[in-house]
Amino acid sequence: MRNDSTVYVGLDVHKESITVAYAVDGGEVESLGRIGTTKTGIDRLCERLRSKARHVRVVYEAGPCGYGLYRQLVQKGFDCMVCAPSLIPRKPGERVKTDRRDAIKLVRALRADDLSAVYVPGTEDEAFRDLARAWASARDDLRQARQRLKSFLLAHGVRYIGSANWGPAHRRWLSEYSFGNEWQQLAFDEHRRTIEDRLAQCDRLEVALREAVFNWRFYPAVLGLQAMRGVQFVTAVGMLSELGDLSRFEHPRQLMAWLGVTPSEHSSGGKRRLGGITKTGNSYARKLLIEAAWSYRHPARVSRDIQCRHEGIPKALIDRAWDAQIRLCWRYRKLAARGKHVNIAAVAVARELAGFIWDIGRLAMSLAVPHREQAA
Repeated sequence: MRNDSTVYVGLDVHKESITVAYAVDGGEVESLGRIGTTKTGIDRLCERLRSKARHVRVVYEAGPCGYGLYRQLVQKGFDCMVCAPSLIPRKPGERVKTDRRDAIKLVRALRADDLSAVYVPGTEDEAFRDLARAWASARDDLRQARQRLKSFLLAHGVRYIGSANWGPAHRRWLSEYSFGNEWQQLAFDEHRRTIEDRLAQCDRLEVALREAVFNWRFYPAVLGLQAMRGVQFVTAVGMLSELGDLSRFEHPRQLMAWLGVTPSEHSSGGKRRLGGITKTGNSYARKLLIEAAWSYRHPARVSRDIQCRHEGIPKALIDRAWDAQIRLCWRYRKLAARGKHVNIAAVAVARELAGFIWDIGRLAMSLAVPHREQAA
């Protein structure tokens, strides 16, 4: 083992096994076979890798197994990367796929510096993200349960006279309505009970999330983003829990590309062709971003709800949020006047909104630093 040598390691990770391949510097890629995912198996692998070279670089694809392996390898002192599976180079004519081939391919791509790393959150940030995702899943389950009940009533010709917005009057009518058939009434009661259960679950998770956000390190950014129009607590928490540290994006265009709201391009020679947005990256964060962008189709103004969210916020953030509202409302009107479809205009606004989120989020964190130091 030379002191200046480097071993490149590719791991094809599964639930019960890990297939390992390696290469020392520019040598041939060799296979180490398959190991288990237990701590003992990983410790033995680390000892074998240390015996081959002083510097060890490891890579594996992001997947359902999470970042536990990454943290174990980093704790051992290895240079580890979790790469994006969709950005791994692939040969068009390749028709054979095995775990051994995948591990060897990772080694060659890592040695050629041809892989794109994904962001690995800290343990606390990941825990907060899990809580935020649980709340989002509960809201989706609630929406689906309500839709199932509406479909059930529509199939039986039952219609509510008024606005079926799940307000007190609508819910009171649902609790008092009854079917003549016993089996239909049982099915109807189960649909209503599912909705009540989902409502209780959403309330529990929201209370827990609002309590946890006070101790989260990005809480100043959560408050700062809520100064903007269309960005309420749900959007601010959902966006930041998925984005993580905004300082990892050196330029707002990087955030736009990560959210998948930049136009695709297929240019050749003197022709430049732009297509629809790439839709890469985090789909949930992109959904929240576009939903927030729809609020800018109305004229710029500061509503009472936004005024309440401005309480206790530094004036620099409020001014920046107002600048964003003026700019984005004008942008939507300009695109609509040019005859652009409303969806295209909303996505264009969402792309610029991502830039303001990057700016305001970073500004909020910088303004909160002196307060934390003073409190310490």
